[in-house]
Amino acid sequence: MGGHHPYHPRKEAVTIANKKPYYQQNNGHLPQRPPEHLGKTAAAMWRKVVPFIEGHTPAERIDSSLVEAYCTQYEIYRAAYQSIAKDGIQTPIYKTLQDSSGSIVGKDFLGFKRNPATSVYNDALKQLNSVGSELGLSPKSRAELAKIKPDDDKPDVSEAMAKFLNGGDGHEKN
Repeated sequence: MGGHHPYHPRKEAVTIANKKPYYQQNNGHLPQRPPEHLGKTAAAMWRKVVPFIEGHTPAERIDSSLVEAYCTQYEIYRAAYQSIAKDGIQTPIYKTLQDSSGSIVGKDFLGFKRNPATSVYNDALKQLNSVGSELGLSPKSRAELAKIKPDDDKPDVSEAMAKFLNGGDGHEKN
């Protein structure tokens, strides 16, 4: 009796009510710190790619799942490459030969089989290209994103450059 219970529903309700929706947290920007559940390689990629994305594409916090997918695929890509580098792209297949007593008497070479890591590598590379394109991480996708005028009041960079280079009045100088 009289014990203190740590759960306070009113306090929790106030905390939840004051918390911004996910997409508005961090002023709508991608978090600079990688999610804690990412592996070491994926987290390192997050720290490299987020500043680039923030500076070059119209990505927002809501796009963090795409960034996470890109980073995890990169980690899978690297792990598959390490397996291929260690074990080769293919491995020989042998059939063990035994005598009537079950003793091994030799091996017959049957051919080669593909290292399964090559399929993982190819799949991860396809995902990196696809998600990277969505995030504006290739020269082609950045060029396409540059053609899209933002919905905000910021001036279009290409229009501003044209005005600047043409003397500021929008008409070419002769």
